[in-house]
Amino acid sequence: MKLYTKTGDDGTTGLFGGGRVPKASARVEAYGTVDETNAVIGLARATGLGPSSDAVLAAVQVDLFTLGAELACVPGKEDKLNMPKLGESDITRLERAIDEAETAVPPLRFFVLPGGSPQAASLHVARTVCRRAERAVLVLTDAPARSELVIYLNRLSDLLFILARRANVEAGVDDVPWKPNR
Repeated sequence: MKLYTKTGDDGTTGLFGGGRVPKASARVEAYGTVDETNAVIGLARATGLGPSSDAVLAAVQVDLFTLGAELACVPGKEDKLNMPKLGESDITRLERAIDEAETAVPPLRFFVLPGGSPQAASLHVARTVCRRAERAVLVLTDAPARSELVIYLNRLSDLLFILARRANVEAGVDDVPWKPNR
């Protein structure tokens, strides 16, 4: 089987469940940005995160593939995927991971600039891409995404923030405080 099909040479792409849409459509932007989030999380994992962070993010990467697949469906045909959709239990799993990671960091007393250790910096990049993915999903007004997908992405960005802070603690590096110029 060849990797290239040439079916997208006209600027369209196929959705699960049939039908084609322009590659510049809001739906393709949404699932493409979810895919980008997954890729930058993979990059963050490659920097050598602690085992706890790595394990939770390995599960997140599977979730994001599932989330992207749902977005890549013709609206109303998501059941053709024949796989469980993300739901409340997945959101709760992220919340538990946030709570667990928060116990390892000092209380937040200032705004934090992205940076510190390479691991933390990469997680901050993942957080900002995740926020963009959340915004892209919210733009789907023709067939809005399920609320669980938006909530999942919102929690994920919080998780990536706290994991960045924990990565700095694990590396023995301080968070970078925001100090406004005066």
